Amino acid sequence: MGEKGGYAVEISIVQMDSPLGKLRIAAGAECLTVIDFEQTHWLEFGLEKGLYTEVAREFPLAGETARQLEEYFAGTRKQFQLPLKLTGSAFRVCVYEALCRIPYGETRTYGEIAKELGKPTAARAVGGANHVNPLPIVVPCHRVVGAKGLVGYAPGLDKKAYLLDFERAHR
Repeated sequence: MGEKGGYAVEISIVQMDSPLGKLRIAAGAECLTVIDFEQTHWLEFGLEKGLYTEVAREFPLAGETARQLEEYFAGTRKQFQLPLKLTGSAFRVCVYEALCRIPYGETRTYGEIAKELGKPTAARAVGGANHVNPLPIVVPCHRVVGAKGLVGYAPGLDKKAYLLDFERAHR
């Protein structure tokens, strides 16, 4: 049972190389659950808390996610077509949904996202949600910047800058 009494989602994990380093992708039978950089540890956190249980069989969605990420990094994919499991508080889920509406190659500020959600003073809370986004790249938190420029990205600002530059170059 998971930490809050629910049952853990069974997942399989695949690893892939990317221009940003190794990525680990966790997916269940029905949805993508985690994309982990070497610098982040969302996957370990979920396994330790009993949110996920790793199984020996491979769910096809993990491999499909890797394929779509390879297309993204090749500059040929602008949108992902994957079933997602958006987790967290209702506010965080609304933030993640808003992130998915930011067009490829564009950015929004934390304040703009907060206003879009009807909570104009919640820019810091938007930043907090972005910081714990378990599906980076696919749920594009890298497209959110500070009012005065580039700030905040759990895997590192160098990776955020790379993704923004990459998307601008491949519009």
